[in-house]
Amino acid sequence: MSLIDIHFHGTEKIDSREVDNPEDILLIAHEYGLSGIDGFLLTVYPSEISYMKKTLLNIKKAMSIQTDGAKILGVHLEGPFLNSKKAGALNSQYFINPQIDVLHHLIEGVEDIVKVITVAPEMPEALKLIEKCRESGIVVSMGHSDATYKEAFEGFRAGASLITHLFNAMRGIHHREPGIAGFGLINQEIYVELIADGRHLSDELLKWVFQIKNSERIILISDMVKEKKEINVLQGGSMSLSAIIHRLKKLNIDEDKLKLAVEQNPHRVLGIRFP
Repeated sequence: MSLIDIHFHGTEKIDSREVDNPEDILLIAHEYGLSGIDGFLLTVYPSEISYMKKTLLNIKKAMSIQTDGAKILGVHLEGPFLNSKKAGALNSQYFINPQIDVLHHLIEGVEDIVKVITVAPEMPEALKLIEKCRESGIVVSMGHSDATYKEAFEGFRAGASLITHLFNAMRGIHHREPGIAGFGLINQEIYVELIADGRHLSDELLKWVFQIKNSERIILISDMVKEKKEINVLQGGSMSLSAIIHRLKKLNIDEDKLKLAVEQNPHRVLGIRFP
């Protein structure tokens, strides 16, 4: 089974908020490769645009010289076009309303490595930005969002094809307003990320999602971060994708569905062949 993690920030030692040079990124790739991961998107936190751009340039350089470790397949930008109402563990002071000129400045010169960007579809001008990203070949994921079901559908219609860590940092399901989380379950064409570490989602809910959701649209992720002990909110994951697969097998989730969720579905949503 080839393990591809499309949402991964880093390891216990270092993650993408701390990298200063390509060597730091290669260290992350080396360490993650030791856990049995074949490839990943390094996920970049929202920050000052100049700092995000510097990180992107370092990742691009690392990709050009990488010789070992889990293969760096590109970047997942988790922001900055997010909703501060659903910040989760991210620093909302760096969230900004969607602006195409800011996007151009951020990705200029690194367009080839930016594979996914998370956007809150309900924000002003978000739909135009989603359309522009899709025209540029970037996968748009909806997340850190307070979107209603209708607003999520509008994001999907504009070109979004993925939902970032379903249920986490987003409007939940209400029986009169299914919200963006409900949209992710009901719509059988949109891909959804799941953090299946036992902390972010209950095992009962995980098993239910695997029962009712199109198995070709489920993507397991680690969302691994270097945890900050002083933050009193649920952070990203602390379990590698390989460890997640091991625990889900113990839950008797169908292994063919698990294989789809970590191998074929990530390839399909990214439009890449690996290796």
